[in-house]
Amino acid sequence: MVNEGKLSLENQQKLDKLQEELASARDTFLGYPVSKDFDYSELNKFFQYPINNLGDPFEQGTYRVRTHEMEREVIAFFAKLFRANPKDFWGYVTNGGSESNLYGLYIARELFPKAMVYYSESTHYSVRKNIHLLNIPSIVIKSQENGEMDYEDFENTVRMNRHKPVIVLATFGTTMKEAKDDIGRIKGILSNLAIQDHYIHCDAALAGSFGPFMQPRLPFDFMDGADSISISGHKFIGSPIPTGVLMAKRSNRDRIAKGISYIGSFDTTITGSRNGHSPLFLWYALKQLGVEGLRQRYLHSLAVAEYCEAELQKIGVNAWRNPNAITVVLPKTPQSIKDKWQLATEGNISHVICMPNVTKTQIDEFVNDLKNCTEQIIEEEFSYDFSLS
Repeated sequence: MVNEGKLSLENQQKLDKLQEELASARDTFLGYPVSKDFDYSELNKFFQYPINNLGDPFEQGTYRVRTHEMEREVIAFFAKLFRANPKDFWGYVTNGGSESNLYGLYIARELFPKAMVYYSESTHYSVRKNIHLLNIPSIVIKSQENGEMDYEDFENTVRMNRHKPVIVLATFGTTMKEAKDDIGRIKGILSNLAIQDHYIHCDAALAGSFGPFMQPRLPFDFMDGADSISISGHKFIGSPIPTGVLMAKRSNRDRIAKGISYIGSFDTTITGSRNGHSPLFLWYALKQLGVEGLRQRYLHSLAVAEYCEAELQKIGVNAWRNPNAITVVLPKTPQSIKDKWQLATEGNISHVICMPNVTKTQIDEFVNDLKNCTEQIIEEEFSYDFSLS
């Protein structure tokens, strides 16, 4: 058997060292949207099973070492949260936001093979890759200063191509500034241009899980006009394994489903074999939290974000947030601050994301580090070699 032998002392030490490094790294990052306040130890017993959620979670199939029932409950939870038609919803648990976005674009392409995709320049980097993989023509729309789509540019660009069906990849919480594209406004523009053949996918990786609790509420869900929505499970909710959820209309899924006799199920997902433990984690978390628990997580994050913004401004840092956002944007920090707090940086800005596990005490330490840092920000230098070889 595979597990008969024991690790050598050297390899055991490698594992111990890795655990120390991971614990240290986990405890000091503020720049990435990953929740770390989870405890799934009660589910450890399920790691002895080869759980594979291959096939459609709403079909029976012949392989029974699976968590399809929990997966369906996760989908139903978000279907209700995102105001989907109770008679026309479908979805599955993915490996993360990139796969979820790929699936949304895949459905859209199959429905409208001659369509043009529109997405803003603030859209997640994986979207360009997905569009390339699916070989769909696309146009990038300008972003406003806050990271939100420039609706005037969108309307003018679509008007010039109004003879083609439209696929919109909207973002509800952009990577750096957590800006939210207004699905209702996008839908209104398409209506004004009399474009009937259109599909709107909403990438709500981070903000979707708390979007329903925002005051004032921002349009992003099915009732607002989205045809599919993706979120990440390891971000706001938290999971030891990267995971996502894709929600779509069942009527659209039915148009691309293909029966596979080998597994006794429809082939409706991107991958064949699928992680069966991730739906179990999400199910466990959602059963513990419920809708009210998610709301309280958001209110905590929002309060910490407001505190972080105010404390940074007190020391003269030009920090700001988009409305309802838990992401605090600030000017690019010195390298030592960036390294210690693992801050994502793009161009001349960095950000702190106040996930549910982030405390005001952590913010105080971060602000204090920044206040007392004497290191200068070194701009990247370029050199040119004019010698001929």
